[in-house]
Amino acid sequence: MGRRSKAPASPLPQRDGIDPVRVRLPEDPGGVWGTVRDHLLDRYGAAVGAGRIEEMLLSGRFVGTEGPVDGAEPYAVGRYLWFHRDFPAETPVPFPIGVVHRDERIVVADKPHFLATMPRGRHVTETALARLRRELGLPYLQPAHRLDRLTAGLVLCVVRPEDRGAYQTLFRDRRVRKEYEAVAPYDPAVGLPVTVRSRIEKERGVMAARELPGEPNAESRIELVGRAGGLGRYRLVPETGRTHQLRVHMNGLGLPILHDPIYPVVRADGPEDFGRPLQLLARTLEFTDPFTGVPRRFESRLALSGLA
Repeated sequence: MGRRSKAPASPLPQRDGIDPVRVRLPEDPGGVWGTVRDHLLDRYGAAVGAGRIEEMLLSGRFVGTEGPVDGAEPYAVGRYLWFHRDFPAETPVPFPIGVVHRDERIVVADKPHFLATMPRGRHVTETALARLRRELGLPYLQPAHRLDRLTAGLVLCVVRPEDRGAYQTLFRDRRVRKEYEAVAPYDPAVGLPVTVRSRIEKERGVMAARELPGEPNAESRIELVGRAGGLGRYRLVPETGRTHQLRVHMNGLGLPILHDPIYPVVRADGPEDFGRPLQLLARTLEFTDPFTGVPRRFESRLALSGLA
């Protein structure tokens, strides 16, 4: 089987910091797609409605390398098309996104609470990636890792696509030291500092991750660094990166992070309460730069509000 040729550059620009969707017309099973319209209706009609696909074709929303397509063109295996999805209605996140560092290779952003790192589901233009692309004029910017939507703090982004793999490898190989800060209940009965090791699993479509019996796949170091009244300030150092790991481990100790909408109890879905952000902050990132060999350390300029 021959190697697939490289896709041509998109003829569509980004919209609100979001790349267009690229479609490659696949092998036609049994010759069921006589035209481009037939395939697009079969591929997307059930999700958005046949009428919407027809509207998009009539308005020139689907584009090939030679320009807009009207759908009547004969189906051609391997042809590339591009289009912009209809963006969902989003509630603006009323907090700015800061920039801690910027150079020709990387941007280290200070993501606020409630802002997703990358477009996904109902969060598309109100994401750190889309905002940074728009505000900094960096259309090829990509994050090297993810930070939970409800967690604030440092996100390392890569300016040029050809550099992204090197920085992603640092995170994959656990060569980035990450330190978090959290506000949670204070309990003198909980012996700290402590290293928590457990097995965490999260099912697709289920809000909360669970700790299960079995070989540990998650490890976190937890220290108390201050307290006032019934609350404590904690330093959290994850050695692994499981989904919701720090939130799960703190909850497992009986110290659920303040304003957590999932642990210990999943709250009913509803409008965001921007006045009650999850009290979890990605405070520092440390690594050796894969291109220069220079040690790098960055610290968030944000502060948690739960404990003055």
